Amino acid sequence: MGIWDLWNRKSSKDFAKDRLKLLLVSDRAGCSSEVMELMKNDIISVISKYMEIDEEELDIQITKTESEDHRGMIPVMVANIPIRDIKHKGN
Repeated sequence: MGIWDLWNRKSSKDFAKDRLKLLLVSDRAGCSSEVMELMKNDIISVISKYMEIDEEELDIQITKTESEDHRGMIPVMVANIPIRDIKHKGN
């Protein structure tokens, strides 16, 4: 670990904030925070195969929207994933 890694480490406040956001999202989705964390990790893993992303700024939210048949509200996952670079084939 270099000196810059120490400088860029998340504080306990940031971890607590992220954990609270995850709990709120999992509550809206009707699934446990553990399942939400697993989904987040899977999303990061898959996208990282093709792009270099900023995992610290990744934001996943569950909201509700009207269904296409207008019969009620349905949960929707919205992901904001900052892309640093797109990996080219062969990388």
